[in-house]
Amino acid sequence: MRHTTKGLVLGSFIALTGTATFAGVVQVQVTAQNLAPANSLGFAPLHFGFGNGTFDSFDNGTVAFNTGDIATAPIVTIAEGGSESTWLPAFAAAEPNATIGSVTGPTGGPFVPGAVNSAVFSVDTSNRYFTFGSMAVPSNDRFVGNDDPRAFPVFDPSGNLVLNTIVQKTRDIWDAGSETDEPANAAFLVIGTNSQRVNQNGVVAFNSDFSAYNGLTTAAGYTFNSNLLSANDDVLRISFAIVPEPTSAAAGATILASIGGSWLLRRRQRQPV
Repeated sequence: MRHTTKGLVLGSFIALTGTATFAGVVQVQVTAQNLAPANSLGFAPLHFGFGNGTFDSFDNGTVAFNTGDIATAPIVTIAEGGSESTWLPAFAAAEPNATIGSVTGPTGGPFVPGAVNSAVFSVDTSNRYFTFGSMAVPSNDRFVGNDDPRAFPVFDPSGNLVLNTIVQKTRDIWDAGSETDEPANAAFLVIGTNSQRVNQNGVVAFNSDFSAYNGLTTAAGYTFNSNLLSANDDVLRISFAIVPEPTSAAAGATILASIGGSWLLRRRQRQPV
């Protein structure tokens, strides 16, 4: 019986502190960390949504921009300037019940090599799938993101957190095919004017060649060295964790202490005097 009682105590605590099965709305901590070598790639703020897998951000091998509106197509605003200004609204329009948001670098801007930052979001676990986008800098139109909106199920159908980490490698970086590689127009370079652009009229494709920006000074003050990057290097980590609500955690601790104390008292009462 003692084992049964202890099991019930632990089960009550797990249920209250949120470390087992989840359903409904939970608090999810999203963490982004730049894993690229020092003096190499940076990343603009991470923009994302937890949704039902409907919003298709882009597709490999297809044109990423809208005809006649090349500079404001959703994925292009991320790829060319790191901006969520049209991408997040497009996500919300496609999936009105999605949780959308961003995580910026520690100082509110890009993630320089080694930088890490987190933010907490209320997520309905029925929005199982995670879709994201972030500009890789310095560049004209490089980015990371998932072209399959159901590539990353964070929750299973029962609401359990089943994906803790997404890692992007150098070889996972995309070229939007929307702007030519011109350092004078690139983001995150001292010499670059990001609002300037020359249309490329290409398609989305993998492209991790950053040699056009090699040896140039970044906005963060370091000299960019593209030779530090290899195809298999981990460059960005996105992590997920459930954050128990303070009241639930406190209640769980109180119940555990109360029931556990009663169990200990019963044991003491059975000891000989």
